[in-house]
Amino acid sequence: MSEPSSSTHPVLPLRDIVVFPHMIVPLFVGREKSVRALEAVMKDDKQILLASQKDPSEDEPRAAGIFRVGVLANVLQLLKLPDGTVKVLVEGKSRVRITEFVANSAYFEAVAEPVAETERDPAAIKALSRAVVEEFERYAKLNRNIPDEAVTAVAEDMAPAKLADTIAGHLGAKLEEKQKLLEEPDVGERLEVIYGMMQGEMSVLRVEKKIKSRVKNQMERTQREYYLNEQMKAIQRELGGGGEGEGHDDATEFEERIGKTKLSKEAREKALAEVKKLRSMSPMSAEATVVRNYLEWMLSIPWGKKSRIRKDLGLAQKVLDDDHYGLEKVKDRIIEFLAVQSRSDKLRGPILCLVGPPGVGKTSLGKSVAKATGREFIRISLGGVRDEAEIRGHRRTYIGSMPGKIIQSMKKAKTVNPLILLDEVDKMGQDFRGDPASAMLEVLDPEQNATFADHYLEVEYDLSNVMFITTANTYNMPRPLLDRMEIISISGYTEDEKVEIAKQHLLAKQLKGHGLKAGEFELTDAALRDTVRYYTREAGVRNLEREIAKLCRKAVTEIVKGKVEKLVVTPENLEEFLGVRRFKYGLAEEADQVGVATGLAWTEVGGDLLSIEALKLPGKGRMKTTGTLGDVMKESIDAASSWVRSKSPALGIRPPLFETADIHVHVPEGATPKDGPSAGIAMVTSIVSVLTGIPVRRDVAMTGEVTLRGNVLPIGGLKEKLLAALRGGITTVLIPADNVKDLREIPDNVKNGLELIPVSNATEVLKHALTRAPEPIEWDEAAEAAKLQPPPGAAGDNMAPPAH
Repeated sequence: MSEPSSSTHPVLPLRDIVVFPHMIVPLFVGREKSVRALEAVMKDDKQILLASQKDPSEDEPRAAGIFRVGVLANVLQLLKLPDGTVKVLVEGKSRVRITEFVANSAYFEAVAEPVAETERDPAAIKALSRAVVEEFERYAKLNRNIPDEAVTAVAEDMAPAKLADTIAGHLGAKLEEKQKLLEEPDVGERLEVIYGMMQGEMSVLRVEKKIKSRVKNQMERTQREYYLNEQMKAIQRELGGGGEGEGHDDATEFEERIGKTKLSKEAREKALAEVKKLRSMSPMSAEATVVRNYLEWMLSIPWGKKSRIRKDLGLAQKVLDDDHYGLEKVKDRIIEFLAVQSRSDKLRGPILCLVGPPGVGKTSLGKSVAKATGREFIRISLGGVRDEAEIRGHRRTYIGSMPGKIIQSMKKAKTVNPLILLDEVDKMGQDFRGDPASAMLEVLDPEQNATFADHYLEVEYDLSNVMFITTANTYNMPRPLLDRMEIISISGYTEDEKVEIAKQHLLAKQLKGHGLKAGEFELTDAALRDTVRYYTREAGVRNLEREIAKLCRKAVTEIVKGKVEKLVVTPENLEEFLGVRRFKYGLAEEADQVGVATGLAWTEVGGDLLSIEALKLPGKGRMKTTGTLGDVMKESIDAASSWVRSKSPALGIRPPLFETADIHVHVPEGATPKDGPSAGIAMVTSIVSVLTGIPVRRDVAMTGEVTLRGNVLPIGGLKEKLLAALRGGITTVLIPADNVKDLREIPDNVKNGLELIPVSNATEVLKHALTRAPEPIEWDEAAEAAKLQPPPGAAGDNMAPPAH
């Protein structure tokens, strides 16, 4: 369609955009003049003239502020939006030059004439067009903002003028440069300028891609934060400029978080000082990372945030009873604590220490206490910890420094009043890095832990609301640490208790763990009791649980193979599943024997029977001891031997016997180290038995330390020793008279199953331990010495010695 030489059209001034012929562009129009110009176009079905403003910031441009060369365009679509603006879709048709503006107060209107396009050398333009198309394809690969449709359209064979205008519309050039392209009438010149602009853009894009590539490689070796910092550094290096880092944003964020956190006064001052320090640092420096990490730790641990403590004593008692059978002393202590806390909110967290052999439920008891009190449960294992920094944290000057286990646990708990279980507190070691047990003194002191100082935090932190429970197998820990805790001794379980625990807890747990359904497996009470007696010998129930698991595995195997639908384990077929009996239940000796006494020993895994053997052999009165005995036990044997010698006539022993015979005392299981004084009365009984020939009762066991005067002193671990006696089939136990007060702690079924005889001296021990009492002999030391003297006038050396 031919255009008239000149015509009048409404003008739409454009900001920040230049529209070229053949371009379809959506425009948002908000100015009143521009809206009226569009309305006039839609009424008269005219074309609109699109011309760019010289100054995009002007809201009300004048005629002088509009470029004289623009594009005549068709309005394809017009949509009025609710906010009063108009969205219009226009298509550029041809270049026009404004010759003059027509006076019109409603909108801009101008007289325009077409701009004639020239083509000088068709062959050169064709070659240039081909080069521009190829360059545009390369440019599109680097510039992701160019749509695929534009690349496809350019690849098609189109006129050089249309090609130049299409590509110009997609270039990321400035407004002035695009306006120059619009004003250029010569097609060849336009193509050359476009080609040069694309090459310039591509060199910039390649540099940007190079920067991104380098930074991406760095990100693969480090973390994302480092990547972002390095990208900024690389861009600044390429541009040769500088800029503000991100430290200011971080500092502002930390300040906001500090304001929202209930920090102590000291901690708040310290945190704000660190934020101030962060502002003055380069965000990419190593020191800034250290400060950021410090502030993250400071703000991630709880400050003044408490969880609600459960004060319902009945519910707490039910939880403890459901989770654990027995252990009444521990349960009572927990209920007492809750009762006091229901009346007083300021009660400092108690430090309970559960001491007992493995497998009695110390660790699981901690979980139950947390459940009963409604506290968050955190477990810290201290076994093998040898570095003080594990408890107190590292100084911030070290690379990779972090707070100690206590502060880490507080972060994990998210409240200031959790229950922290310090497991195996007696297994901490020490080396050149410090003594962690000494660092625990402050943690476990209710008077000091309100101001606990971690080396990393460098500010005091309040641990007084934390309920600490520690566990240990022995009392073998530093005395000051032991003094800070309330010791609750957990002894081993009786046979009846083990059976009940297995029925109430272990069996159901293993059935569920092995996928056995109801009715597929049955362990009779008699078989369970035989499992306890003949396949386990322990204070706890850990091995018992393993044996039950073994039976469950056998049952699953039989059922899966299709051999049986239900497996019933009875005493008769127990050996078929668990193998030959490992332990003998009953008396240690089959008959009363001379020189063999049964003592009771305490070990870390509970009580045990201890056989003590004595043997008389020709010699010169020496005392020999074997069985890996400690110094205390050897001295105990010497004390027992000295008392027997001092009382020998009253015991029916002729004193010269000590000069002509050696006594060998042996404690079997020679590879096991043994120590302690509590086998003293058993040593006395064994030595007297071997010297008098009177057998020791096989159903009697004994424990007690003996002095040189024959007094029997009290011992420790009475409950464990009585449990061992009951397991071993002993019927009578001799205990020191001073230990009678401890019998209140002993379960009734143990006291009912044993005859307990208190003894205060070794003579009473012999009366009960030997099968018959020794018969005293008359012994006059002077008369016996006179008999050994030769008669007067005798040859002396040639005389035969008198017969004894």
